[in-house]
Amino acid sequence: MRTPEIWTKQERLVKERFERHRQPWTGEELAKLKLLAGKGMALTAISKALIRSEESIKDRAKLDGIGIAKLR
Repeated sequence: MRTPEIWTKQERLVKERFERHRQPWTGEELAKLKLLAGKGMALTAISKALIRSEESIKDRAKLDGIGIAKLR
């Protein structure tokens, strides 16, 4: 197993995604989601900006009544 200093970019990204799994949404993330969706940003771009899965963003947007370009 490699030490964290020599992990590849992909290994770091996978680890970061796993650590974010099922984490509660923060107020800051919700505000950013509303802002980005309000600007008409696509679901994929919002997903990358928030470092959350598209599915997670779709679920949260639906829960809060936020329209996202790809969902409309």
